[in-house]
Amino acid sequence: MARIFGHFPAFAAITLLFLLLANAPASSPPDQRIRWRKDSALHDGATAGVDLTGGYYDAGDNIKFGFPMAFTITMLSWSIIDFGRNMGGELGNAVRAVKWGTNYLLKATAKDGIMYVQVGDPLSDHNCWERPEDMDTLRTAYKIDVNHPGSDVAGETAAALAAASIVFRSRDPAYSRLLLNRAVKVFEFADKHRGAYSSSLHSAVCPFYCDVNGYQDELLWGAAWLHKASRRREYREYIVKNEVILRAGDTINEFGWDNKHAGINVLISKEVLMGKAEDLKSFQINADDFVCSVLPGFSHSQVQYSPGGLIFKAGGSNMQHVTSLSFLLLAYSNYLSHANHAVPCGETAATPALLKRLARRQVDYILGDNPLRMSYMVGYGSRYPQRIHHRASSLPSVAAHPARIGCKAGSRYYLSPNPNPNILVGAVVGGPNSSDSFPDSRPFFQESEPTTYINAPLVGLLAYFSAHP
Repeated sequence: MARIFGHFPAFAAITLLFLLLANAPASSPPDQRIRWRKDSALHDGATAGVDLTGGYYDAGDNIKFGFPMAFTITMLSWSIIDFGRNMGGELGNAVRAVKWGTNYLLKATAKDGIMYVQVGDPLSDHNCWERPEDMDTLRTAYKIDVNHPGSDVAGETAAALAAASIVFRSRDPAYSRLLLNRAVKVFEFADKHRGAYSSSLHSAVCPFYCDVNGYQDELLWGAAWLHKASRRREYREYIVKNEVILRAGDTINEFGWDNKHAGINVLISKEVLMGKAEDLKSFQINADDFVCSVLPGFSHSQVQYSPGGLIFKAGGSNMQHVTSLSFLLLAYSNYLSHANHAVPCGETAATPALLKRLARRQVDYILGDNPLRMSYMVGYGSRYPQRIHHRASSLPSVAAHPARIGCKAGSRYYLSPNPNPNILVGAVVGGPNSSDSFPDSRPFFQESEPTTYINAPLVGLLAYFSAHP
């Protein structure tokens, strides 16, 4: 696929799931392929009298942030739903990665009226550079409840559970029903007790995963996935009734763990384009506007591109925007194709083929077709980031260094100019700045830190382009 490589190797799709597995705490998954990782966080939730083991660390630290974790599971599920047929032998690994996450979300939502949304004290954790296997920082379990709401994280969790229920519908019907029933309860909790979790838990979640955009989009997002998963009319009616109130047309070119607007519009548009939901036509109009807003060279484009052609949005960890928006472009191109439809953008017709080329160009850039001729996926190609901001990757493995490495003892590895000893194959880092330059250095975390929510949308993209080189 990437022109400098001449084709798109299936290897790229295979490696994407490695980051999710490397960031899995608790007893290692039985199919763990990262051999330098051992068990960690085996007592999470114990201080609160609950079992919160499992799940995923979000990035290069050792905290389980529920908001981005749920978004990761939603996007990995959407990747499987739309592109699972293109995943070949990796499909089973993708499904297992989803289940590892949903098993944790089921634990976090086991009690009515309570949802655990984070494990680990961020100030304590970020003060140390420790392997997950060694960590002795505070493992505080943070929760939302009826008096301390969090409609944003609860709405996203409902979306994740509902999306995953589709993944397991034919594979494990009983588990699928469990996920869907839990999604219904979590969504009811999110909608009935409205409020932002960053207001309820400000000191714990901000500035790390503070909900700047508000919780309204997550309510629509959760309802959209519940409608797709359950086909219950009540969720469709909820979407129609709340479209304006919950601001479906806001920030139409934003999509990520904090802002779901573009994703909502693309997801709902599939049914509209199939001719089954004329009452939701406005969402397709919004999705079309999203396409025009990201089209390079279009007079009304609202998205910046680097000189080398990479989508760029300010705020750090830019690849999260690149992979999420590219996923939407690819998904929408398929929906348009099936409806024999193109998007009118002024004098330009944004055809499905054009959207696919734009999405493919972004993936090309990630894999090395860029001014630095560097792949931003660790372990892919001959040149890739060597000093990523990831504790477990940068510190010696337990096998190589059995003795404990304490909180501050890890600082010398953090500041070392040497490459990371453990190659986190498949991890995609935050990426270059707006001028296409990249500091391959751990302290520059906005550029050098990988995250699960960068990788999850890319799983679908790589699966598709592997099958359509």
